[in-house]
Amino acid sequence: MKQQSKFRPKYLYTGIFLIAILCTLTWKSEAHHLSHLFFCNSLTSYVDTIPPTGKLPGNIQRKVMESDTIPANDTTPARQRIDTFSIKLSKDSLDAPVNYEASDSVIVLMKNKKIYLFGKTKTEYRTIVLTAPKVELDQQTQMVMATNQKDSTGAEIEAAHFKDGENEFSFDTIWYNFKSQKGITRNTVTQQGELFVHGQVIKKENDSIIYVRKGMFTTCNLDDPHFAFMTNKLKVVNKKLAVSGPAHPEFEGVPIPIYIPFGFYPLSQGRHSGFLPPQFTTNDSYGLGLEGLGYYKVINDYWDARLYGNIYSYGGWSANLNPTYRKRYRYNGSFNLSMQSTKSNFKGDPDYFKTNTFNISWSHSVDSKARPGTSFSANVNAGSTKFNQLVPNDPQRNFQNQLGSSISYSKTWKDKPFNLTLSANHSQNNFTHLINVSLPNAGFTVNTIYPFQKKEVVGAPRWYEKLGVAYNGTLRNQVSFYDTAFSFKQLLDTLQWGAQHNFPISLSLPPILGGAIIVSPSVSYSQIWIAQKFRRNWNNVTKKLDTSVTKGLFMDHSTSFGLSLSSALYGTYQFRNSRITKMRHVIRPSLSFSYKPDLSKNNFYTTQVDTSGYKMRFSQYQGSLYGYYSEGKYGGMTFQLDNNLEMKVKTKKDTANGGEKKVTLVDGYGFSTSYNFFADSMKLAPVQFYFRTNLFNKINISATTTLDPYQVNSRGQDIGKYAWQGAKKFALGRLTSGSISMSSSFSSKPKDPKKDEERKKQVQQRLNDPTLIADQQRLLDYMQQNPSEFVDFNIPWQLSFSYSLYFSEQFKPDYSGFTKKVSSNVSFNGSFSLTPKWNFSTSGYYDFSTHKIQTFQMSISRDMHCWQMSINVTPVGLYRFFSFTISPKASVLQDLRINRSRYFSGL
Repeated sequence: MKQQSKFRPKYLYTGIFLIAILCTLTWKSEAHHLSHLFFCNSLTSYVDTIPPTGKLPGNIQRKVMESDTIPANDTTPARQRIDTFSIKLSKDSLDAPVNYEASDSVIVLMKNKKIYLFGKTKTEYRTIVLTAPKVELDQQTQMVMATNQKDSTGAEIEAAHFKDGENEFSFDTIWYNFKSQKGITRNTVTQQGELFVHGQVIKKENDSIIYVRKGMFTTCNLDDPHFAFMTNKLKVVNKKLAVSGPAHPEFEGVPIPIYIPFGFYPLSQGRHSGFLPPQFTTNDSYGLGLEGLGYYKVINDYWDARLYGNIYSYGGWSANLNPTYRKRYRYNGSFNLSMQSTKSNFKGDPDYFKTNTFNISWSHSVDSKARPGTSFSANVNAGSTKFNQLVPNDPQRNFQNQLGSSISYSKTWKDKPFNLTLSANHSQNNFTHLINVSLPNAGFTVNTIYPFQKKEVVGAPRWYEKLGVAYNGTLRNQVSFYDTAFSFKQLLDTLQWGAQHNFPISLSLPPILGGAIIVSPSVSYSQIWIAQKFRRNWNNVTKKLDTSVTKGLFMDHSTSFGLSLSSALYGTYQFRNSRITKMRHVIRPSLSFSYKPDLSKNNFYTTQVDTSGYKMRFSQYQGSLYGYYSEGKYGGMTFQLDNNLEMKVKTKKDTANGGEKKVTLVDGYGFSTSYNFFADSMKLAPVQFYFRTNLFNKINISATTTLDPYQVNSRGQDIGKYAWQGAKKFALGRLTSGSISMSSSFSSKPKDPKKDEERKKQVQQRLNDPTLIADQQRLLDYMQQNPSEFVDFNIPWQLSFSYSLYFSEQFKPDYSGFTKKVSSNVSFNGSFSLTPKWNFSTSGYYDFSTHKIQTFQMSISRDMHCWQMSINVTPVGLYRFFSFTISPKASVLQDLRINRSRYFSGL
């Protein structure tokens, strides 16, 4: 043991000397690195843990004697020993290495224990990253000082940046202590959410708290912001809140003499309870008003609610209760109960009226993975028929006359072909005031089963093994009433119920003629349960039709047998010396034969309909929930011919398919008709024509029409003569109904594609976040009312339009003939940037039947960097309004807006 101790100091001191040299010389000319440099002095103090001679310091001496249990004169072979005494660290030691690099030079002063970095430097310690043109490290005080670089005019050449976890600063100078993790910066800018905090002096207290003296905060990201709130004292808790002393706003460096004694600014993401500020409006019918005043309450992690309303000087008011709920990966939904007390004009005014209306909405959806096999959904929108008409500042809702609701539950049995559906439905027409409520409704379906199919398929299946049988049945209950003449007795009189059963039988046969023709036989049986008979009788005294209703349980039946043949024919034409290389025409003919016996002949009757003695046939089940089956025996064929056109063109962009690109010219066009061999007259059914295409993937066009091939009598009703029989001029028939619709949208490429992708990604993330479902709906409603506040200046121009035309023949109320009704309209929406900062947008709806513009809106928007100005005008139509708004873009200041609105109504 003594011999070993004699030689140990020699090698020990040599090792210490080498370590000191390495710690001094560990740097490179271009990038200098230091790891654990601050530990060099400490290492020289405790590398030799067992000194050979002399006494150790007090506590270490005692631990060595207690732990060394081998006597000095022990002659047993040497064995490994473990020193268990603790080591006292140097006071200037850190608990993690400090890494640094510099592009220019590094100066290490061993005596002063300081390091100077010059050039583009980077210093890292745990989660701290410091970049600056000049850095000074002091080992004794464990301080770091960094500064930026400026030119002779004071302009910044190279910035200094500090990052610690989620805290980031840009500054002129920083003093930071690695040990206490506290620091002070001068002329600093840091971002907290959407807020940018500027401060002459900022003190970093810990990972999340900073104090600011003589600071300002803004949502403008410029070094000299367009606007800011000035304060002498400010405390910021990262991503939670900011608290300030007295503050006042400044615009373009000009102070505004509006002071607040203190400020409280939430910075955390998510939901926060608080008051909802109103906006001042002027309404020609309702008077002066405050809109949107209310309170938002976060109840718990799953529920929140918003209570808000409007109040007007003429005495009108409205109140809205909007709770929302969500449970991630389970369900989400929202309610909305709205009540309006509308007073238009003053008492004594000829246009004065007072009315109370309400509206209820509920939406609910369930995650499909929550309970596989079952689903529940709700989409309710019901209320007074005048509610939409009286909502201010929402022209689209003012013209919404159709409301509907649906609540449904469905269950599918695993590994079984059964499906059950329960639902409740509602529909109302605000123009006619008719409301239909249908509940409860039920449906049960048995998917196609193959009773003759073997459990274990061996070889080719027999033809009868492909015989399939299915079932689907529905049950409905419905009441109808007018909200202007509602009574419980009349409600019971309109009660109807009904059911329908269908039993389809199918058989899949192998194709014939080498697979060119597909053969499909079928058999079906249907039955309707009806709750009442409806019969008309001519009254010779009153000279009009009287109706009688007989309630009970009645049934109507129908069965049919069919055989269908279908095929496809292809024709290709090749071009030479043309950009178009090929054109292909696909023809898909189908022919079906069917037979239906007359099971409903006893359900039809003939009655007189006018004073001339003219008679017509009606079904006594007319008006039932499921309709009725036609009379007469049918045995005939149905023919349909479908076509589409495609071509291939040469392209340099797509080289994967031989440099050719497929272009669809016409998605589909054709006709269908049927011929009844058993009918005594008018055997040929009206011919249905259709056409649909999407030209250049931009213009959608679809058209349908019905050609009646028969001549008509003086009442406009068909007679048993074809249109070309005995006619002076040849004609195939007359068009009894038809429709044409066309729509398209065009837009320029975005100025910044990356910015456009980021915007789409952010929108998609918000739509997929169930915690924001209530905010999404409120934002969508606000966007519809104020589209100019959400202009995308990244798109220079965009245009969309749609056109529709519809005509049909309808019975006159006295059954004396037909009248033809035609309706057509066009709607458009577009915007374009007058300059990079000015945008003009417009939208409208023109009705060709009335030759009037029903709605027209136009707006002008100005991008003011961190603010946005918008002017909205609706100069024509039943509802007109004007609004002027200036507001910040940042959502944290969305309620800090200047708004001026006026509404005018032509009611």
